[in-house]
Amino acid sequence: MLNHIEGKLLEKSPTHVVIDCNGMGYMLNISLNTYSKIQQVNNPVKLLTHVSVNQNDFTQTAFGFFEESERVLFRQLISVSGVGSAAARMFLSSYNPLELTQHIINGNVGALKNVKGIGEKTAQRIIVDLKNKVGKNETLPDFTFNPNNKLKEEALSALVMLGFVRNTAEKAVDKAIATLGANAAVEDVIKLALKSL
Repeated sequence: MLNHIEGKLLEKSPTHVVIDCNGMGYMLNISLNTYSKIQQVNNPVKLLTHVSVNQNDFTQTAFGFFEESERVLFRQLISVSGVGSAAARMFLSSYNPLELTQHIINGNVGALKNVKGIGEKTAQRIIVDLKNKVGKNETLPDFTFNPNNKLKEEALSALVMLGFVRNTAEKAVDKAIATLGANAAVEDVIKLALKSL
């Protein structure tokens, strides 16, 4: 099983990265939490990995995580019936690991239902299955990375890749930028936009 990939960061977006490792380019899907912590393109990077296999057509999708605590939470989420890897990544893009852990421990069904594609029954199942499993001593991630250009385009592209309709996502992004300002970090814009979608 692939545990991690380390190499040169060739491409970075809020939803995926491409890492060159000894001449091979690996594309990993990432959350906003990981996006906010990795460096800019052409710098070395090491991401922990999880490979998901679609049982219908046996295609593989690789996910990358900056830290072990996020990967553990991702794996705990996909262990819950009705929660796939796309939904788990959406959770980790809507909330940082500590916020998500607290929502689960506190039984906050409303917060979990705010994530696209998650209904009340699935939210309740997550709480029942994971309440006594999720970590309780994690620290808040640092959201200080500020992209240097094309804030709206990056945020909109990320939302479209996460499955939202472009026109609806654009309105949410515009509203988020108006609230946060043009110098906001792209991950903060996406997080705020997600709350209104």
